[in-house]
Amino acid sequence: MRRQGMQTAIGLMSGTSLDGIDAALVRTDGRERVETGPHLTLPYESAFRERVRATFGGRGPVAEVERELTELHAEAVARLLAAAGLAADAVDLVGFHGQTILHAPEQRRTWQIGDGALLARLTGIAVVADFRTADVAAGGQGAPLVPVYHGALAAALGRPLAVLNIGGVANVTWIGPHGELLAFDTGPGNALIDDWVLRRAGRAFDADGALAAAGKVDAGALAAMLSHSWFDLPPPKSLDRDAWDPSPVQGLSVEDGAATLAAFTAGSVAKAAASLPVAPARWLVAGGGRLNRVLMAMLRERLGVPVEPVESVGWEGDAIEAQAFAYLAVRSRLGLPLSFPGTTGVPAPQPGGRFHPVTG
Repeated sequence: MRRQGMQTAIGLMSGTSLDGIDAALVRTDGRERVETGPHLTLPYESAFRERVRATFGGRGPVAEVERELTELHAEAVARLLAAAGLAADAVDLVGFHGQTILHAPEQRRTWQIGDGALLARLTGIAVVADFRTADVAAGGQGAPLVPVYHGALAAALGRPLAVLNIGGVANVTWIGPHGELLAFDTGPGNALIDDWVLRRAGRAFDADGALAAAGKVDAGALAAMLSHSWFDLPPPKSLDRDAWDPSPVQGLSVEDGAATLAAFTAGSVAKAAASLPVAPARWLVAGGGRLNRVLMAMLRERLGVPVEPVESVGWEGDAIEAQAFAYLAVRSRLGLPLSFPGTTGVPAPQPGGRFHPVTG
């Protein structure tokens, strides 16, 4: 897997949707060259998902959950190595995002649990973790961090282009005609929908948008949620998964609530589109939201240009964020910036990440 100037890295991502751990293998020089390899997902069991959820905001048995989370990430690494037919010593780095349990950049606070030193011991591979703290400490939003990877992947594609990631929170990367980057959270992604259908229907998510397809958007509830003052803030900006008040949909049926919350995500993206310097000719969608056909149809209607899953250009939609943290780990070790004024609002390009070597 090694080549002149290239490093082999495994990226690990556990997002705010709490689906599980995505792990992906990447070869990269940390700049323009990226070669992707195998990837997999290790789903969370429902009981562990609830234990993680109980730590949001820094509450509950954080240390206990952090250790269990780290051990599960080590299992994901072991499974990926086995799938790729590689030994641990064939990998240079692991990029370990951890699990965000608090994100309050306006207070210069962000917290991703996950023990990088323990992960290095368990896997036998050096780890880069704690990707967001330096950016937030320097005055940035700490998110999104994936845009520089989007820029590398999209080097040969037509521009201007928007890459929309719909995870628990949705974020967009705008890639301008000359490769310039602007990125920010657009608003809710899947988290509100997932929480709604779990609470009302006992399902982890709205598979294929089936519940939303059977429902009707409540215009009043949608207007109330879209009137939130956060949408008036200029980019770049970011937010916590639990920043939104879902009470406007509380009296709705499960189907109408799912439809209205999908429309809220799509409407948030449409508001974000108005902030972009030049309208994208195309939107590529990553993250679990791309599998919700109702949400994708709503996006096409509101954006008025092609809106396609990232698979349409040969990218791997379930792996992009994990791949990005492999790429960012290599950049971190090279001392290259991970975030920029146009992506997180940090005053100057900002390196980041904390290195954990393998120790006895």
